[in-house]
Amino acid sequence: MSEANTAALHKTPLHALHLQLGAKMVPFAGYDMPVSYPRGILGEHRHCRAAAALFDVSHMGQIRLDGPDAARALESLVPVDVLGLTEGKQRYGFFTNSSGGLLDDLMITRPQASAGVGDLLLIVNAAGKDADLAHLLTHIGHRCRVQALPERALLALQGPQAVTALARLAPGVAELSFMSGGAFELAGIPCYLTRSGYTGEDGFEISVPAESAETLARALLAQPEVEPAGLGARDTLRLEAGLCLYGHDIHATTTPIEAGLGWAIQKVRWPGGARAGGYPGADVIAAQLATGTCNKRVGLVGLERVPVREDAEIVDGHGHRLGHVTSGTIGPSTGQPIAMAYLASNHCAVSHEVFALVRGKPLPMRVTALPFAPHRYKRS
Repeated sequence: MSEANTAALHKTPLHALHLQLGAKMVPFAGYDMPVSYPRGILGEHRHCRAAAALFDVSHMGQIRLDGPDAARALESLVPVDVLGLTEGKQRYGFFTNSSGGLLDDLMITRPQASAGVGDLLLIVNAAGKDADLAHLLTHIGHRCRVQALPERALLALQGPQAVTALARLAPGVAELSFMSGGAFELAGIPCYLTRSGYTGEDGFEISVPAESAETLARALLAQPEVEPAGLGARDTLRLEAGLCLYGHDIHATTTPIEAGLGWAIQKVRWPGGARAGGYPGADVIAAQLATGTCNKRVGLVGLERVPVREDAEIVDGHGHRLGHVTSGTIGPSTGQPIAMAYLASNHCAVSHEVFALVRGKPLPMRVTALPFAPHRYKRS
């Protein structure tokens, strides 16, 4: 990429640190981001599984909602129980459109009132954050205050030893369980963190004032368990964990039921629930909850050691098309080709054999339960 094109990209507050650490930088969602460091994607992936990896995810959007009607207003845009979200807790959710498709997925947190980051704190994807902000302002901006937080950075510390490293800076973080959070002072910096992440490992996501992000990152990297990791390892980790990546595994034309995300719709929002419907596409999603879908997201394991990449066509033994791959790699932890794909529902049974077309050659794959690598979150 030319210097002119690089200059046009946004930079996170950790950009200079990435360069100092020898990162290979790539354009991603309009930002100049580290894809890997000298250790390499494979080494970073394995270090995260064994110890702790620090990811810069400051390109993602942080949005605060304030006001007594904020939770009820947000429920008009997402099929998630926001009103029932208690202080210090977090939920996964998604914006839907009138066809039941996924406009974006997001994390929804209700911080403690004293945390100072809003009645609700939303973390949205980098590529969609401007559209998400406009969506919120258009539909509920008259019901609550909607404010983007570009002055805040976001770090993700992930891995089984993340809690050991972070607890040296703030011992109280060890008391948090998965999908809970609180305000903590880390290296003298006031932060809001949640025990969450997108790698399948235990870990934390830390919202920090942008001007203090490098100081905090250096304090975390000074811990013996922690090494930096880039977008490449983040992608292989989330794929092994069976987690969707927006724009790849889920789209505006994919419903949450097709994507296997029905678990994120709490019973109170289901048909017959106390606050059923009331969000875009509710009738479509209700019908799919009742009768199922024609296509489903599944996991696939390759029976030959050849990677199967995104967009590869999936066929049956007679060459009839069944679906397509949305994410694929050779899993660094599993040691075999893994992929997520959408298949016709009558071909989604676990252990069912299908074929991926790679350069015209059919490669055998077997439907498997997700995740490929077990989740290791700290449950309460």
